[in-house]
Amino acid sequence: MQQTALYASHVELGGRMVDFAGWELPVQYPTGPLAEHQAVRTAAGIFDIDHMGQFVVRGPDAESYLQYIQPRDISTMQVDDAAYSLLLYADGTIIDDIFIYRRPDHWMVVVNAANRAKDLTWVTTHATDFEVSVEDISDQTYMLAIQGPRAAAILQKIVTPDLMNVAARTALATTLQDAPMLLGRTGYTGEDGFEIYLPTENAPALWHALLDAGADEGLLPCGLAARDSLRFEACMPLYGHEISADITPLAARLGWLIAWEKEFVGRNALLKHKLEGPTRLLVGFEMIDRAVPREHYAITIEDAPAGQDAGFVTTGMKSPTLDRFLGMGYVPPSHSKPGAEFHIVVRNQPKLARVVRRPFYKPRYKE
Repeated sequence: MQQTALYASHVELGGRMVDFAGWELPVQYPTGPLAEHQAVRTAAGIFDIDHMGQFVVRGPDAESYLQYIQPRDISTMQVDDAAYSLLLYADGTIIDDIFIYRRPDHWMVVVNAANRAKDLTWVTTHATDFEVSVEDISDQTYMLAIQGPRAAAILQKIVTPDLMNVAARTALATTLQDAPMLLGRTGYTGEDGFEIYLPTENAPALWHALLDAGADEGLLPCGLAARDSLRFEACMPLYGHEISADITPLAARLGWLIAWEKEFVGRNALLKHKLEGPTRLLVGFEMIDRAVPREHYAITIEDAPAGQDAGFVTTGMKSPTLDRFLGMGYVPPSHSKPGAEFHIVVRNQPKLARVVRRPFYKPRYKE
């Protein structure tokens, strides 16, 4: 397994290390995932997310190339804007979800750890018809996240620029102890905060500086378990769960990303899917019967053909913030509106669930 530059720091803090997409990362610290989750909701948490990948795109055709390989219209993005998007196969299914940053002289694409090699092959293959270069800078670039209502105030203690002027979904380039650093006001928790990019060799110093700056603010180091429960409450998709190579953006309720007026990989297949209509749609639900809806559990409805599952659970747990058993999953359109009911098969027993509006926990910022 690969280890990040902060591996020793995690072990020193008592982090319980696990394999995640080939990286040895902390799933939790001695405080426990519930305390870490609560810290992000009420104060702040810091995450080592260096397993994420970053690609730099340069060249005269960079914008037109990026317009082609993903469905979102990025033509209106200004320098230092950031935007969520997807990479799609020709059949309209999802390769990965990504973040795109527009920088003064290049673009940066941030991808998921498990998909880094696959994504790099995909984007470089499609670059051959454009005057662009694609460089994988993941090994030289470290990525940290500080999230929560106190995140900006804590980060402000160690950076000079006024963070109040950094809008959501934008970035700010600065330096810390002469090291270049990009602060993106983005995140994966449903709270305000920053995702930070800097040279790998400077990561330990920043990690400890943030922990020191937040010691009196309620800041906690957070592991993968809290990261998952936080994104779940905000109904942010996770690759391999809510989105995958078997799912299209339309089924995943991500159609708002698609700029139909432009050409992009997968457009014709998606248009066909739009005209025919998805056979399943992603929903959020709450359990009426007491049960924990786990990933892959079958969803059944009374009027479905005998022996046929109506859908499946993608993520489910007891919400730490809301204290309710909640889940996300795919169901037929006929049962996708709030108030619709169906059953989750838990240990061979049907448990009643009801569709509710997403997100379960309303994020502090909007796309």
